[in-house]
Amino acid sequence: MKRKLLSVLMTGALAASMFVGCGTSTETTDTSAATTDTAATETTEDAGTTTAATGTKVGVAMPTKDLQRWNQDGANMQAELEAAGYEVDLQYASNDTQTQISQIENMINSGCNVLVVAAIEASSLGEAMDMASEAGIPVIAYDRLIMNTDAVSYYATFDNYKVGTVQGEYIEEQLDLANATDTYTMEITAGDPGDNNAGFFYQGAMDVLQPYIDNGTIEVKSGQIEFSEVATAQWATETAQSRMENILSSYYADGTNLDICLCSNDSTALGVENALAANYNGDYPIVTGQDCDIENTKNMIAGKQSMSVFKDTRTLASQVVKMVGQILNGETVDVNDTETYDNGNGVVPSYLCDPVFADASNYKEILIDSGYYTEDQLQ
Repeated sequence: MKRKLLSVLMTGALAASMFVGCGTSTETTDTSAATTDTAATETTEDAGTTTAATGTKVGVAMPTKDLQRWNQDGANMQAELEAAGYEVDLQYASNDTQTQISQIENMINSGCNVLVVAAIEASSLGEAMDMASEAGIPVIAYDRLIMNTDAVSYYATFDNYKVGTVQGEYIEEQLDLANATDTYTMEITAGDPGDNNAGFFYQGAMDVLQPYIDNGTIEVKSGQIEFSEVATAQWATETAQSRMENILSSYYADGTNLDICLCSNDSTALGVENALAANYNGDYPIVTGQDCDIENTKNMIAGKQSMSVFKDTRTLASQVVKMVGQILNGETVDVNDTETYDNGNGVVPSYLCDPVFADASNYKEILIDSGYYTEDQLQ
């Protein structure tokens, strides 16, 4: 069943990639050079579908360097935009919203023609978005939808609901829940309530698993099921670890097995895994994740994490570079969803890339053979 799911998802991912076109920073990263050199080589050949005007400047606002995936996103974006002929102003905001607002305002004042923004907090960029709107600068929301503004022209992300669906279906198939006669225990660790995507991840998984909770096949012993109860501010590893330690001591210290840890992403999964290592002696549970961060991939290889949803940031960066070129050239911008993502001011035209899952059985094919990581990085 798992291989069937992988086949379907891989087919969808390959189909999505057929539609993806590819394309002087004030800040660079040093943790992702090994991955971005390969990414630039593999993806910039298709950048010729758009032509960058000399001197055209693109502002790229990223949330933080504290999570590996944002380092990779920023580096990939910079490499592809520069290869397509653009000047790039790349900034990281250390997970501080006011810093990100100031950075975006500086990008506007410095003459950026397009802004690509991965928001720290979805509803807190009003001042900067108003300024962009008044200046007539198009904004592409990158992987996190910016809420309650009419300044967002487009949204580029992965199919976030499908990310959760993949996690839920993985659990469903690994435990054969449809035919189960036993009861399995589960605890849920969701994402940042300030990130619009977190609700989609959670809902996608819960729509698969809720029927099994309702019929008693899955028991959440802590009783913490609602998103507001299981959310993790800023996706923080330490916060996820502390909460799981409390759950383990309160509900599983008597030797009860914990069978499933539904974690929305890798930073929260890492916190859960740390808590399990220090406070749990039962049979090791299924642990889900997202992003295929290096430490989590090592944990998958070591049997400490069951799977992670892989979102190839090179693909997303390529699509955004293509969209930037289409905007600046006055062309029709590629979108494949005009119904799902309402930011409170209207539906934002979106391009959704497909996620796939990686686990110990296929990570070499998904992550190493594709050039995303080298084998040395996973040692």
